Amino acid sequence: MLTPEKAFILSVNGGSSSIKFALFDTGTSLHRVLRGRIERIGMPAATFTVQGTNRADAFSRSVSAPDHTAAVGVLMDWVEGQIASGALAAIGHRVVHGGPAYWEAQRITPAMIETLHQLSPFDPEHLPEEILLTEAFHRRFPDVPQIACFDTAFHHDMPRVARLLPIPRRYDAQGVRRYGFHGLSCAYLMEELARLEGAQLAQGRVILAHLGNGASVTAVREGKSIDTSMSLTPTAGLPMSTRSGDLDPGLAWYLARTENMTAKQFQHMVNHESGLLGISETSADMQDLLAREADDVRAAEAVALFCYQAKKQIGAHAAALGGIDTLVFAGGIGENAPAVRARIGEGLDFLGIELDAARNAVHADVISTDASRVRVRVIRTDEEQMIARSVCRILDLDE
Repeated sequence: MLTPEKAFILSVNGGSSSIKFALFDTGTSLHRVLRGRIERIGMPAATFTVQGTNRADAFSRSVSAPDHTAAVGVLMDWVEGQIASGALAAIGHRVVHGGPAYWEAQRITPAMIETLHQLSPFDPEHLPEEILLTEAFHRRFPDVPQIACFDTAFHHDMPRVARLLPIPRRYDAQGVRRYGFHGLSCAYLMEELARLEGAQLAQGRVILAHLGNGASVTAVREGKSIDTSMSLTPTAGLPMSTRSGDLDPGLAWYLARTENMTAKQFQHMVNHESGLLGISETSADMQDLLAREADDVRAAEAVALFCYQAKKQIGAHAAALGGIDTLVFAGGIGENAPAVRARIGEGLDFLGIELDAARNAVHADVISTDASRVRVRVIRTDEEQMIARSVCRILDLDE
């Protein structure tokens, strides 16, 4: 058990079928003590994995997690077993969608929870489970403050022309617009870029390619988001592991007429049966597809489509910026798949992007050539760290 001599922050990052978390010691500097995840929620043989600074703290075991209620119970039992009474200073939550109501991290109140319930139609894939997590933690730890960190907040100040959707104007008044996501990752990457390269480069024209199970491209100028590939929901933009990315809106009406597909069935298809999984028909995992592409044309086409669309998004966002000074790859694919980074970079020399094959192959921090006009970096993103930093700022805790 961790002693109450120090104050700890728990960062919680809830997804549709997983809960990632990390425990931080606030001390003299924000220090990660443990991190872990509960995966395969709602499926047989859910797993609970923890990694610590000591090997003795690490484990992976099967747990019963038929739904998020059961999963958060497992997590809270573990938290109580790790942290002495009174040592848990705060809990920070990643909340995917703030809608038009929230554009900065803030303390969770009953009024906020009521508003988030009303905002659930904006993101039915994430918000209900995220609300459930906050309510469950409040019942178990009623005196511990909880902070909501909104994934849409980083993009709140995008230019209006980038936020507007070309549909009847009345919907804009209802908050139907481009919001953008992966904001916690974007904020962390920009802070890291400033630390690694200096404030001047970070204030330049930056493209952030967060490529993982969810994937997005964001254009940043003077430290602010000016456009991003995701839109009203995280389904838009690039094809992802199981999400379709951008589609012809007429497809919904076509499938309704030809297959009697309902709106609910269409929503499930574009979020859970599409993207890499839909094209390959075998796997949503990029590493699996890379291993199979030589022998399976479906896998090869899934990889090719992902890289092609990512290249297009980088080109489009470079146009919005009027050029590019820095390109950052992040996320599970962006950080760990050099073949994908290389294919995305092919043909982008007209933008000044030249990758060094040897550096890219060994996951160097900088993977561009010395002659490249654009600095290309790989930065490991850390949304849980960003949550903890936001909690410290809002509650005025030592960081």
